Parts: sequence; structure tokens; C-alpha cells
Amino acid sequence: MQEENVIDTRHTYATVTDKIATVVLTPRIRPGWLMLLSISLLGVMMLLIAVSYLLAKGVGIWGINVPVSWGFAITNFVWWIGIGHAGTLISAFLLLLRQEWRTSINRFAEAMTLFAVACAGIYPLIHLGRPWFFYWIIPYPNTMSVWPQFRSPLVWDLFAVSTYLTVSLLFWYAGLIPDLASMREKANNKVVRFIYGVLALGWRGSATHWERYEMAYLLLAGLAAPLVVSVHTVVSLDFAVGIVPGWHSTIFPPYFVAGAIFSGFAMVLTLAIPLRRVFALQDLITDYHLNCMAKFMLATGMLVSYGYMMEIFLSGYYSGDLYEHFMQIDRARGDYAQIFWMTIAFNVCTTQLLWFKRVRQNDLLLFVISVLINVGMWAERYMIVVQSLSRDYVPSKWRDFYPTIWDWATYIGTMGLFLFLFLLFIRLMPMISMAEVRKLLHEKEHEHAAQPPQTDAHAIPPSLEAGE
Repeated sequence: MQEENVIDTRHTYATVTDKIATVVLTPRIRPGWLMLLSISLLGVMMLLIAVSYLLAKGVGIWGINVPVSWGFAITNFVWWIGIGHAGTLISAFLLLLRQEWRTSINRFAEAMTLFAVACAGIYPLIHLGRPWFFYWIIPYPNTMSVWPQFRSPLVWDLFAVSTYLTVSLLFWYAGLIPDLASMREKANNKVVRFIYGVLALGWRGSATHWERYEMAYLLLAGLAAPLVVSVHTVVSLDFAVGIVPGWHSTIFPPYFVAGAIFSGFAMVLTLAIPLRRVFALQDLITDYHLNCMAKFMLATGMLVSYGYMMEIFLSGYYSGDLYEHFMQIDRARGDYAQIFWMTIAFNVCTTQLLWFKRVRQNDLLLFVISVLINVGMWAERYMIVVQSLSRDYVPSKWRDFYPTIWDWATYIGTMGLFLFLFLLFIRLMPMISMAEVRKLLHEKEHEHAAQPPQTDAHAIPPSLEAGE
């Protein structure tokens, strides 16, 4: 497969539909899928146990203390929200920019976004202390006229995350409708055909349907594109509006957005590489797709590295603030130094390998690099949340944070929930957009048909070569 090929043009419309739909409609269950589903179910059970014990005992079972009132919960919230950014960027931003290479990866990237946001939304709720009163932060009319505190970051997060989830869900489902109709036609089981028929909303593929579909899809893309910037900007303001050393910085919004796209593309690669290997999708998710995503990771990784340098320079030196200066030294040499150097090693040093084309074309190396970047981005969020809080203005208040088994159980449980939802998705829904791939094939066929045949100007005409 040549790198410049967006998709293997030897495919026909029928083979594309068969290849993708067969993964869902086949009655045979792969042993590997079943094993991963069992492991993910153990994670879901761990999450249920951890949350149930939390509701019974309170947040004291976590390692949070004074002054580290935000620990694993907010660290993991920011990490999961960041992972969800690549799906919206690939689907909305690249659609508006007419990037053809998005067609083979946008579907499962959108699903990844929904599942990551679902995992992220758990943490602010259970961090409230009394999560059964979560609706108090919603600005609903009430008889006592007691409104939420709009200066609270909790209210900002509610608006940002709920809007992001709603638009992403609508965008994902709208793109699924033509494929659900194809699944309806391909299904042999009457029950399965009925379920896909209901979900397809009566799609018949008429010109009117396609016209309305493309208009709605474009409008939803226009709504979703600004959310790529706005959502993580709002999340970064949770920190930037605080006066805690290490947080109070105007560089946080662009720095957080770049980091979110960086970690999001790393997670897309972490999922895409095993999928193309297991389901033999190398002709649909080509080396060109992996190369483009690796280049995106390189670009956003350099932005993140620039943010690290500017934060160290501005906070540690240029600001002249004694507390900010101490914070930067403590990050590199204090009790949390290993977290700082892990962040630099995985997010800055590892990313430099992507400059080399051989690395970008190697599946195994890309997979390892993407996993390390996800670990590094989690370490960065841990450093920002925990290390900054543990060293307050008054040394008598300094205290280290030590995560408990319940902190880890909740975090591992959300990873199990994410994997469980994703495994169900690839088994119940087409993981690649069949309609968009077929459309791309149609455009490529017309391009090839419109091009004149390439001839060599110096070649001998057939008539002269025959001696005529």
C-alpha cells in the first residue's frame, strides 16, 4: 500500500459494505473480543463497587486532604475530557476542511469521544460529596429562587460538558443513519433487521434524504467545531481562575486545548492500530491514515512542549513571583519530581521520534508511542492538580497526596467502562462509515475517468513498431 493512497481504489461499493457490515452481522464471536469484554466487565464491576462504597462512606475513602482537596477525581476528569477531543476534531474540523483521510477513522473516533465524556462526567458528580443533589448546579426555575453560583467552575463545566456531549451524540448519530439503513438491508435476522430499521428512521436513500442529510451533517459539524476549542478552554479555566501557585496563568486555555488534541489523537491511534490488525482493515485504515495522525500528534506535541517551556519561563522567571518560582523548582526537584520528569520524557522526548518517517510507518512503534503519550498526559494532569495544591502559600499547610486503593479502583473502573462500551460498539455498529467511504470511492473513480491516459512522448507508435 502506497502512502499517498487514502483508500484502496480496488474496492467496490459492495465489497466495502460487506467488509464492514460482516464484522457486526456475523454470528461468530471472536475469542479475543470475548476475553477483552470479560476483562472490561471486571473493570465495570470494580467501578460499581468503588462508587457504591463511596456513596456509603463519603469522599474520605479517597486520599484527598487539606490542602489537596482535588486528587484523582479531577485529574482523571481532565484526562478523559482531553481524550474525547480527537473525535470531534476528526469529524467536524476535518470535514469542514474537506480532508478525505478522515473518512475511515471518524466513526470510531466519534464513539471514543462519547465514551470518554461519559467516563469524565462521573468524576465531578461523585466529587460533589452529596452527588444526589447534583441538579442544584443546573439553573432550573425553583420555588425558592435559589440559583446556582455562576462564578463556580462546577457550573461552567456543567454547561461545557453537557453541550459537548449533546452535539457530539447528535453528530455521531446523524452520520450513522445511512449506514444503519445498509445494515437493515444486509441483516438476515428479522429482529435485527427491525432494530436497524427503527434506528435508520425510515431512510430510503432518495435524493431528498441525501440533500437533508448532508445539510444537517454540515450544520452539526459547524456547531461541533467551536466546541473543540471551547470545552477544554472552560476546563482549563477551572485552574486558571484560582490563585494557587502553578495554576494562575493565562497560557492555560491554549495549552490545555493543544494537550487535549495531543492525547486524543494518541488514543485514536491506540484503538485504530489493533482494530486494523484484528479485523484486517489495512486497505481501509491505510498507512496514510496512521501517518496523518502521527503528524497531528507531532504538531500538537510541539505545541505542548512550547507550553511547558513558556510556563517555566513566564512563571519561574519572568513573572518575578516568588511562589511561582518555587513551584517550578519544586516540580523538578521536589517530592513529585518523578511525575514531572515522566511528563517531559513521554510528552516531549518520545514525541520527537515522530519526525522520522520510518517511525510513522511502523505500527508497533506508533502503538507504543501513543500509549506512552497517554501515560504522559495523565502524569501532566496529576502534576498540575496534585503537586500545585500540595505546596500552598503557607509551609505549615504543606501535605503530600497518597492515592488510596479506592482512588485506583475508580480510575481503573472507568477504563473498564470505556473498553466495555467500545467493544459493544464495534460489535453492534459499523465502526467505519460505509456511506462516506463509498462516496470517496465514487469521487476517485470519476477523477480517474476524467484524467487522460498517460503516454510517453518518446515511445515508438504501435504502427511504426509493427513496420507499417
